Amino acid sequence: MMAGLPKFVSFGEALTDMIRLGPDRWASVPGGAPWNVAQVMACFGVPSAFGGAVSRDCFGDTLWQASEKAGLDMRFMQRYDRSPLLAIVHETHPPKYFFVGDDSADLHFDADALPAGWEDAVSWAHFGSISLARPPLADRLVALAERLKKRGVRISYDPNFRVAMTERYDPILARMVAIADLVKVSEEDLCGLFRTTDDAGAFVRLRAMNPAAPILFTRGAEGAAIYVGDRSWRASPPKIEVVDTVGAGDCSLGGLLCSLMDHPDAGWDEHLRASIAAGAGACLSAGATPPSAEVLARLSAQVSIISG
Repeated sequence: MMAGLPKFVSFGEALTDMIRLGPDRWASVPGGAPWNVAQVMACFGVPSAFGGAVSRDCFGDTLWQASEKAGLDMRFMQRYDRSPLLAIVHETHPPKYFFVGDDSADLHFDADALPAGWEDAVSWAHFGSISLARPPLADRLVALAERLKKRGVRISYDPNFRVAMTERYDPILARMVAIADLVKVSEEDLCGLFRTTDDAGAFVRLRAMNPAAPILFTRGAEGAAIYVGDRSWRASPPKIEVVDTVGAGDCSLGGLLCSLMDHPDAGWDEHLRASIAAGAGACLSAGATPPSAEVLARLSAQVSIISG
């Protein structure tokens, strides 16, 4: 096994959000939920990598440079002479968007080109978002997740519902939940994935796919809950002045995963506390900015948890 390989790898897409600011004004912002999660984990001190591919142009340059700045293991990020993956956010309140990325670089990610020995070094691997709804990448990533699971790697899964996840996504949802050691969902995810307005009923259907899998159920300003077997823990977030909520869900997941990796013997109440503090801390700054250790400690003390 090579030395210096990451303990955590997040697989999926890194993309550019093209956000409409006015009739003829746009802003480009690097993003992609799996890429965000990798950055969060690195910021929290976990040796991490993003496993994905970006283009060889100005958009890919920005993503590459931001990944280097975050301290990610750059051996896991690939570049191809293909078009960039763009999310065109033409309205923001509420968000309305579509994706541009036919045969784009992300679809050409090759897991066989990753460093030798990495599968022996990694302890958690994360999957989710639109990468799992974009063939042929989707099938390759699900197969990779299943292979890692058989090797004893723990799998986290955040479907992060997007409009591309139609009925054709159902088999991937079932396969990923079946192998997951942690699932993160929101009310929006549940209603979108199960094509219903009954999020409670959708949650029951999700749990039936893998009753043993712990589930982090986020509810925005109302906080979140973790369900493990027949137990549950609910948390209320600290009172804060919200700057924006961009990346809060990814930070929340990162806080939970970091707690699970750094403090495996802690109770689920403490893992949830870390998750809520991380998500709340992300709301204190513009963009997907993980909070500092000092901010995390302060916010953690303000999280209220009730077990059920």
